Amino acid sequence: MQKTSSRLLALLSLLQTRRHRSGWSDSAGRPDWSGDELAERLAVTPRTVRRDIGRLRELGYPVTTVKGPAGGYRLDAGTRVPPLLFDDDQAVALAVALHTAAEGTAVAEDAARALTVLGQVLPSRLRHRIDVLRGTVAAPARGAGTTAPDPRTVWELSRAVHAREQLRFDHAGEPGTAATAPRRVEPHHLATRHGRWYLVAWDLDRADWRIFRVDRIRPRTPTGPRFVPRELPARNVSDFLTGRLRGTDGTTPDWPCRGEAVLGRPAAEVAPFAGDGLVEELGPDRCRLTTGSWSWTALAAALGRFDTTIEGVGPAELRTACARLATRYAAAANGGAGADAGSRAGAD
Repeated sequence: MQKTSSRLLALLSLLQTRRHRSGWSDSAGRPDWSGDELAERLAVTPRTVRRDIGRLRELGYPVTTVKGPAGGYRLDAGTRVPPLLFDDDQAVALAVALHTAAEGTAVAEDAARALTVLGQVLPSRLRHRIDVLRGTVAAPARGAGTTAPDPRTVWELSRAVHAREQLRFDHAGEPGTAATAPRRVEPHHLATRHGRWYLVAWDLDRADWRIFRVDRIRPRTPTGPRFVPRELPARNVSDFLTGRLRGTDGTTPDWPCRGEAVLGRPAAEVAPFAGDGLVEELGPDRCRLTTGSWSWTALAAALGRFDTTIEGVGPAELRTACARLATRYAAAANGGAGADAGSRAGAD
């Protein structure tokens, strides 16, 4: 039998769960549980349930006894907000909703304070899910035909990529085309381009590399066995995606200056602001951004706007531009005149 404290939490969680069985919910939709049902779910006697209901009432939870043939219990609204229980999915959804509300809504300040409180007690295992959900929910559409993927799908694919587990999923083709058989793949990389998420994977049935639009993927469970990653037939994920997708996803011609850097932020946070760049997920709090600009200086300045650590910068021209900007910004912070004006001609 569970300890009393654990059992009380389990009982409270059940009472908070909405019941949909006909004849049990009142007009306000509040759930009722019979004593026998609660006893069965908790593996205790109805007498123990009655004692635990009394303890919850002493703690301030307004549990009402419902009259009827078998009797029942309902958690009503009270005069104050008691402690609440949330499962993992509910906690993630609440955090994403609060983050959205904290950005420019009428309750922004209160939402931000509530998000801070939630973040203090949130288990670390949920934080990556929140980063992915928050980024995909907030990401704006990039051009006609762009469809936001299911955030849960993004998270499931990301987990499989990092766990190196084979995936099975249904993949919808272009509108009007027949559905294909379930795909079996070794997922290698999850990346975004022009605001659209892609999965780069080795197709086991076709024995070749494939790129799948994440908004068309419906994962199947369970995942398959672990695999040893194959070598991608390109210098990096950016080159592979650019080569395969050029001209098929509304891309613009290459910029005269293109480079990459590893940023200390989740891919989902960087993707909505990456423009026509490609964002490759490297971990819960790291991603590689490959993008371009009209000059190396402009590209170096663009990296700074993410306000995070910057590593793995390349090529050499981009590293030089970063060093030049660092010198100028340091001089500006000290009230100086900035970098040597004579170097401007070669800056870009």
